[in-house]
Amino acid sequence: MSTHTHHGAPADEPTSGPSEEPTNEECADFLERIVRLIDNELEEGDCTIVRAHIDTCSPCLERYDLQRTVKAIVARSCSETAPADLRERVRIQIRAVQVRISEE
Repeated sequence: MSTHTHHGAPADEPTSGPSEEPTNEECADFLERIVRLIDNELEEGDCTIVRAHIDTCSPCLERYDLQRTVKAIVARSCSETAPADLRERVRIQIRAVQVRISEE
């Protein structure tokens, strides 16, 4: 039994249309495709399929939003520069370690 709930229909009401709720196994198959969608690595036809799935599957929509958020945070973090005083303290520590290693 699946634990998915679709948008627009309460959990105790069936969804309209011929398709049934996706199974957890189907959603597991979509996880990699969701990441590839975010990375713009899918063909247009596959993008349409993945977007349609996300539009009807709350758990996959949550995964999509989480992946997008994580990627945005990582991208922003990678573009920031450490403050000059921190960089200098790190350089001093690296030199100190290098000196100890060369003296041993």
